[in-house]
Amino acid sequence: IMGSNAAENHPISFKYVTEAQQKGAKLISVDPRFTRTSSRADIYAPMRSGTDIAILGGMIKYIIDNKLYNREYVAAYTNAAFIVGKAFKFKDGLFSGYNKKTKKYDKSKWAFEMDAKGVPKMDRSLKHPRCVFQLLKKHFSRYKIDLVAEISGTPKADLLKIYETYGA
Repeated sequence: IMGSNAAENHPISFKYVTEAQQKGAKLISVDPRFTRTSSRADIYAPMRSGTDIAILGGMIKYIIDNKLYNREYVAAYTNAAFIVGKAFKFKDGLFSGYNKKTKKYDKSKWAFEMDAKGVPKMDRSLKHPRCVFQLLKKHFSRYKIDLVAEISGTPKADLLKIYETYGA
């Protein structure tokens, strides 16, 4: 639970969290405040307000680096195998297609590469450098644990414990 005090604000729903904990589930609370939810958590980690994305980016990197995802499912049932067109880029914090005047993106620059029949091209091996999986991996490669700890204010040991527990 990230940035939410579910125990206090949603007590009826939170009873199911408690029941899951009694059956062995682990509750992780990542929040700038130590709340009632945090007090019930197996793991509590403080964070700076507004740094959720850094923590989640680090988690994505950890899961990919340690192969803690279901590769067969990802390749067959998500868009991870789809090949993105050559116009797609990420540079200086912006994706391709950004218009400075309108402050909006032309999302056609993010389109999948199509075959002659108009069907998106795929690489189920997930090795093509422009498949969604490889682009995701590249994008989150910068979310190294030390950087995430610096941005979020969450101790490195806490982040690793969260990532290991969640990844398990």
